[in-house]
Amino acid sequence: MWVGLGTGTTVAELVPPLGVRRLDITCVATSPATEQLALAHGLDVRPFTDIDRLDLAIDGADQVDPAGWLIKGGGGAQTRERIVAAAADRFVVIVSSDKPVDRLHAPVPLELLVFGLAATLHALPGATLRDAPVTPDGGVVADYHGEVGDPATLSALLEAVPGLVSHGLFPSAMVSTVLIGRGDEVETRQIG
Repeated sequence: MWVGLGTGTTVAELVPPLGVRRLDITCVATSPATEQLALAHGLDVRPFTDIDRLDLAIDGADQVDPAGWLIKGGGGAQTRERIVAAAADRFVVIVSSDKPVDRLHAPVPLELLVFGLAATLHALPGATLRDAPVTPDGGVVADYHGEVGDPATLSALLEAVPGLVSHGLFPSAMVSTVLIGRGDEVETRQIG
């Protein structure tokens, strides 16, 4: 099985038990940190260059709304996370009980090109650069602090800005299942 592993605290908790189980899986990591952790726990990790699809992708999220829209990328890996989620037959999101929200709200992580950065920021009122703003692929990380409102509308507006590589709004159409940890129990939401 080909498995995409996301980035952040959720995946950092998931990787050690995966390694202990010695499953017959080949993994793709969305960040150098996840790759190093997976290798340290004995998982087979390959570069995501010649692989055109994944059976499953697993990642966390910063926020999940009732319709299954997500805000991801708090760690600045939303571009890689989006590519891996889109390549997967099933995208499973695992979150703690504080991540479901009634309505998505700022900040929304953004990855921007360095080229034309000032012009791109000018086209994104309410966006601010992060202090440590470089992604593994050389992009610049910013956060959009404006109103989210309808996530589909904001997503379309952001995607129309030249110089914006990717944003952290993930549509519910990408998500198969959301698992919400509530103490010793897990709530399952089937989305797609």
